[in-house]
Amino acid sequence: MHSQQKEPRTDIVPSKKKILYTIKNDLRDYLLKWDREVKLPVQYSDLLRFNLNTPLRDKEGKDTLWHTVYYDESEMKELFPNLTYIYALMNTDGDMAVMEHLSVARIDYCTFANTKPFRVRIINKLNDNYDHFYIKIADASRVYGLELEHILSPNRIKYLTDGNTLIEEHIPGLPGDEFIARRISGSKFNQIRICKEFVKFNERCFVRLLGDMRSYNFVVDITPDIEGNQYRFRAIDFDQQSYEGRLKMYLPHYFKENLPLVQLGMQHMDVTTMRQYQEEERSLIANRFRSGYYRLQDLFKVMNKDIIAPDKKVRQLAKELASYHKNPAFKNCSTMGQLVYECLHQVVEKRPV
Repeated sequence: MHSQQKEPRTDIVPSKKKILYTIKNDLRDYLLKWDREVKLPVQYSDLLRFNLNTPLRDKEGKDTLWHTVYYDESEMKELFPNLTYIYALMNTDGDMAVMEHLSVARIDYCTFANTKPFRVRIINKLNDNYDHFYIKIADASRVYGLELEHILSPNRIKYLTDGNTLIEEHIPGLPGDEFIARRISGSKFNQIRICKEFVKFNERCFVRLLGDMRSYNFVVDITPDIEGNQYRFRAIDFDQQSYEGRLKMYLPHYFKENLPLVQLGMQHMDVTTMRQYQEEERSLIANRFRSGYYRLQDLFKVMNKDIIAPDKKVRQLAKELASYHKNPAFKNCSTMGQLVYECLHQVVEKRPV
């Protein structure tokens, strides 16, 4: 779907096990400055003290790869109020006065993902409405991904860190694999809008080097509009921020799981229309870069020297980006942060101030 590729290839596979990178002092200082690092009453390790777990199945009885975990009563008395406080910290700056009617309904655990997340369900006792947040092992790659998403995408991201613990909000939307299976066969008008938004999502991922956006790593936010629906594709997994060496890992349309979206685009768009949508998104990214300039400068002072991928992968990606953009400057980059920064300048420098 990218303008320089004619047909998608569907044989790319990400690394089976991504290396986790600890948050170093410079990144910790950045997080403190921008109010992301706070003292939390619960650490990731505290949640590992469960004494029982059962498989969690969906409404159709299928295994979700999550397990519901249970704790001793003494553990729950201390743990659950602190988890409610963390939810308040994320949503009301810790004002518990408006949180008295909230409680922890369930905690789920997933050993399938790199950061082995816990998912906490918070329920409103007054109306049974619920929300979720996640507690994960802090990984520097993921933190960089969350920050870049917050600054450069149309989406704001809520997350907090404390030592080896990462707290993330739940990002609402229909999982991409379910969306592809159930929602792309609607009206032509809606299908065209879906194609447009997938092109723009593809462009956002490529410009800031967010990899592995297979259908189950993003959600689709659907908003009813006057004559149809509006769609927004949102990444929910940031483990593969600037980690892989293959350029195609950063282009969602190359994954076989996303092939129905690519085929839909080939049905409803020509090259001129596709390039228009790409340029629209690049212009928006350039504007976000300028509006978030000082925060991005702080971020890249740290990211440009941080090691968040094996050197072999950095060299491979630098070579492929230099060839793709016809810009030898990429070959002078020695870290993934420098490659992301150079990618952004490819966009920003081509736009009028």
